[in-house]
Amino acid sequence: MILIPVTRCRPSHARVRRRAGFTMTTAADAQELFRRAQAVCFDVDSTVIREEGIDELAKFCGVGDAVTEMTRSAMGGSVSFHTALSERLSIIKCSREQVNKLLTDHPPQLTPGIRELVERLHQRSVKVFLISGGFRCIVEHVASQLHIPLHHVYANRLKFYFNGEYAGFDESQPTARSGGKGTVIRMLKEQYGFENVVMVGDGATDLEACPPASAFIGFGGNVVRQQVKEKCSWYVTSFGELLKELEKI
Repeated sequence: MILIPVTRCRPSHARVRRRAGFTMTTAADAQELFRRAQAVCFDVDSTVIREEGIDELAKFCGVGDAVTEMTRSAMGGSVSFHTALSERLSIIKCSREQVNKLLTDHPPQLTPGIRELVERLHQRSVKVFLISGGFRCIVEHVASQLHIPLHHVYANRLKFYFNGEYAGFDESQPTARSGGKGTVIRMLKEQYGFENVVMVGDGATDLEACPPASAFIGFGGNVVRQQVKEKCSWYVTSFGELLKELEKI
């Protein structure tokens, strides 16, 4: 995830008025919004799954060191998400066969507790979406394990030539650029009429999605991004904390 300057999430106008002009949510605000969410959107890499998909793909393709260093540099916020994605993929140049073999030999590892949390949200008729700066072919695999409909997946699409060689990525996807996750959430609110959408993730591209998300929950169960920890109103280190919050209703 690229770390870029963002502001804290603002609550709904009604809540702002009740708090006499305060525009920053508290942990209690975020917890209440989560308990009453109509939809919950999860980041995938280092949140729903334990690893960063692009780094795992790079290692599998034998260019792990170069891409990991570029990822580390990107986290400083010196380049846009689109530029960082494009440059890393130009190094990896994965084939369709390599992606398929990665999924077979090293499938994404779900973060403990996510399966139970998604199941509980579904039981409460809460819509669950995966919004990722990673690759749809990998994220769909994750969605299937969690029984999340594939049309609830928003991620980047790799492109391949007829012979299966790497041909780039679909640059028209909102998740291919900075601010893309917020764009997706805004679209979901318009499409479904959601008033209360909560975003959960480990990085600044997740934090910057709020607003339009009603609340942002920082997740540090796999990796701690200090900037996110400091800027979010509610920070958790396990999905068990979110499950406990749902039990309060």
